[in-house]
Amino acid sequence: MTEATTPGVHESILDALGHRIAAGVLPVGAVLTLAGIERDFGVSRTAAREAVRVLESLGMLRSRRRIGITVQPRDAWHALGAEPIRWTLAGPLRQRQLVELMELRAGIEPLAARLAAQRATAAQRAELLRLATELDRLGQAGLGDGPEYLRSDIEFHTLLLAASGNVLYAELAGPVREILVGRTGLGLTPAVPAAGTLDAHLGAARAIAEGDAEGAERFVRTHIAIVSDEVQQS
Repeated sequence: MTEATTPGVHESILDALGHRIAAGVLPVGAVLTLAGIERDFGVSRTAAREAVRVLESLGMLRSRRRIGITVQPRDAWHALGAEPIRWTLAGPLRQRQLVELMELRAGIEPLAARLAAQRATAAQRAELLRLATELDRLGQAGLGDGPEYLRSDIEFHTLLLAASGNVLYAELAGPVREILVGRTGLGLTPAVPAAGTLDAHLGAARAIAEGDAEGAERFVRTHIAIVSDEVQQS
């Protein structure tokens, strides 16, 4: 198998370049060349080109004739893409990224909960309640920073967005997943969830199960406020 077709080659270049751009090691306006990428990473032209193609699709690079491959400003990136979020969380703009993601959640998830109380199927209501109960069990046991809690938390919030019946809200499950994974990976998720967090999950799930739109929105808004305070202090 040649290097050009070896699985993971262009992914490793992509990851390295993405981290460097997100961290500002490759600043806005920096000009790259395929030849330079080949040389720096010891890879083929095909692997270098594929990594650049993906970064272009994410808005992080732009190729222009006679100019080269130019690093783009952050406001040109596809900001809700999993890779830009993950790379930014690993760099010096981590705090800014966390705050921005929480601001996004604050604007969307409470309204998604209100809609879920009105539109969720019986199966979705039952599953949200099961997941909230599982989160409560794990959190009470001091396992809030573990993989089981993370998995259930991702499932809860993903289902909450989907249960809203709004496909645009459901599309935000990816960014929400990244902030949950990112906080846990960075050691920012407490083993014992902050006071009110578990009650807010349970309260929201119960309100949705009962069709209480105002209660569902209120509990989720409370949850997001608690987590936002944690993020501000991290």
